[in-house]
Amino acid sequence: MSSFVETKALEQLTKSPVEFVEYNKLQLSRIYPKGTRVDSSNYNPQLFWNAGCQLVALNFQTIDLSMQLNLGMYEYNGKCGYRLKPEFMRRPDKHFDPFTESTVDGIVANTLSVKVCLCLCFVCVRVCGKLCIFHVCERNEKILFHYQVPVSVLKIQYRSSCSLNEKNQSLTLPALFVYVEVKDYVPDTFADVIEALSNPIRYVNLMEQRANQLAALTLEEGGEEEGDKETLSDAPSESKDQRITPAENGLSHTPTPPKPQSLVSHQPQPAGTKTKSFPLTFLLYLELEAQTVEELKQQKGFVREQRKQYKEMKELVRKHHRKTSELIKEHQARVSELQSQHQRRRSALQKSHKRDGKKSRSEQSLSTLDQELCDLEQECSQRLAELKEQQQQQLLTLRQEQYYSEKYQKREHIKQLVEKLTSIAEECQSAQLKKLRDICEKEKKDLKKKMDKKRQEKINEAKSKDKNMTEEEKLEINRSFVNEVVQYIKRLEDAQSKRQERLLEKHKDIRQQILDERPKVLS
Repeated sequence: MSSFVETKALEQLTKSPVEFVEYNKLQLSRIYPKGTRVDSSNYNPQLFWNAGCQLVALNFQTIDLSMQLNLGMYEYNGKCGYRLKPEFMRRPDKHFDPFTESTVDGIVANTLSVKVCLCLCFVCVRVCGKLCIFHVCERNEKILFHYQVPVSVLKIQYRSSCSLNEKNQSLTLPALFVYVEVKDYVPDTFADVIEALSNPIRYVNLMEQRANQLAALTLEEGGEEEGDKETLSDAPSESKDQRITPAENGLSHTPTPPKPQSLVSHQPQPAGTKTKSFPLTFLLYLELEAQTVEELKQQKGFVREQRKQYKEMKELVRKHHRKTSELIKEHQARVSELQSQHQRRRSALQKSHKRDGKKSRSEQSLSTLDQELCDLEQECSQRLAELKEQQQQQLLTLRQEQYYSEKYQKREHIKQLVEKLTSIAEECQSAQLKKLRDICEKEKKDLKKKMDKKRQEKINEAKSKDKNMTEEEKLEINRSFVNEVVQYIKRLEDAQSKRQERLLEKHKDIRQQILDERPKVLS
C-alpha cells in the first residue's frame, strides 16, 4: 500500500490520470490531507474516488461539502465503509480516463430534474459524481441543513427528506419537500426510437395505419378489376370503402361511413373510359401536437433566462445585505467612539475633582462632582438614544429601498420571461409549421409515386392482354390516371389544409395562455 499526501496525489492524477487508475487496479492507495490544513478543512474526495483510490482520509470533525460527499457515498450502503468499484475500473482490459467527457462503456447517463415544492429558505442542488446533495441555505448562503442521496436510489416521485443540521444531527421533521424525476439520457437523434420503445402500442398502430393507407389504393384498384361489370353505386363497393377507410388524421382505426356519391367531385371523363369513385383514404402520416406552455418553459433559452435572472436577483440581495452590514458596522463604530469619549470625559472630570479635593475637602465639592457626573450620564444617554433612532431610521429607509428595488426587479423579470416565452413559442411554432409543410410535400410525392406505379401496371396489364395496343389507347389510360391523380391531390390538399388549420388554432390558444398568465403573475 502507498500513502500520498493530497498535493502529491493530485499532481500524479493531473500528469498521468490513466496510469494512476491502472496503478490502483493492482495496488492500494491511501490519500490524506496536507499538514497545512490547520482549520481541519477537507479536500474534494470525488477526484480520488474517480481515480480508483481505495482509502481517502478526511477530517471527520468538519461537516463540509467534502464530508457530506463521504456520508452520501456510504449511507445507502448499510453505512458500511466498503464500496465495490465499477467494473471498468477493475478489469485489466478496460482503460478509464477520470477527466474524459465522453460516455463510458456500460454506463448509461441520466438526466435529473428537481422541483422544490416546499421549503422555508433557499435550496441549492448539487450533483457530484453519483451523488445529489441538497443544501437549505439562508440568503447569505449559510448552510442550515443538508441532505445527500445517491442518484441511483432516486425515482420519479415526490420525496420529503429529514435533513441534517450543520452538526450532522438528524432533524425530527422533514425540512424539504421536492419532486424528483430521473430519466436515462437520450440524444435527440434517437428520440423517435425511444418514443416508439416507450409506447410500442401507439407506434405499431401508427405503422399499421400507414401501411393500410399506402395499400388502400391497391385494394381499391383490385376491387375495380373485379367489378368491371358493376356501376359506381354498387353496394359492395361502398361497403368495401367503409371497411378500409381510416380517419383523416391517420391516428384512429375507427371506420368512417363513406360519403354519398353525390358529394364526391368528378371531372369529365373521356368517352369510353369508366368513371369510378375516388377513395376517402389519404396518406396523412401524423397529426402534429402543439407544444404546451410547460414544454416551452423547458426550452434552453427560457431556462438560461431564468438562471440569469436568478443571478441578478441574488446579486441585488447580496448588495443590500452588504449595505446593511456596512451601516450596522458604522453605527457600532460611532457608539464605541461615543462611549470612549464619555469614559474619557468622566475620567478627566474625576481627576480634576480629585486634585481640587486635596485642596478643599468640602461637601460642596463632592455634590458638584455628583451633579456633573449625572449631567454627563444624561448627555451620553441622550446622544446614544439619538444615535440609535438615527440608525433605525437609516435601516428602515434601506429596507424600504431594498423592498421596492426587489419588487421592481421581480416585475421586470416577469415581463422579460413572458416576452422570452412568447418569442420561444413563435420560434417553435414556426419550426412546427415548416415541418408540417415538409410532411405535406412528402405526402403528395408519395401519392404521385403510388399512382404513377399503378398507371404503369395498368399499361403493362393492357399490353399483356392486347399486344396490338395503339398509342391512342395508351394516351386514354394516361389521361384517365391524370384526372384521377388530380382528384386525389385535391382531396389530399383539403385534408392537409384542415390539419394545418387545427394546428394554427392550437398555436393561437398557446399564445393566448401565455398572455393570460402575464396579469396573474404581475398582480
